[in-house]
Amino acid sequence: MLLMVTERFKNGGIDAVGERFHAKGRMMPDDVAYVMSWLDPAGTICYQLMEAPGPDSLLPWMKHWEDLMDFEVVPVQSSAEFWAKRAERYAR
Repeated sequence: MLLMVTERFKNGGIDAVGERFHAKGRMMPDDVAYVMSWLDPAGTICYQLMEAPGPDSLLPWMKHWEDLMDFEVVPVQSSAEFWAKRAERYAR
């Protein structure tokens, strides 16, 4: 399952996030795969695409970071996958 994670850094904590990441890495469970990420130009929000069995798989990872950021996790799918499933409705 693909999950879009929005991370909002607390108190402008991008430097603390960077320091921890360089010291300890992402600290993700084995069943979670990082796909890609984007940051806003101000460095206050990070959008990460993850692959995992489900949203609960991210809980141990978020625990490592919750002192530095707030999270929102939304299941997503590719546009192609969405429209392919939608097309099945019209074929009936």
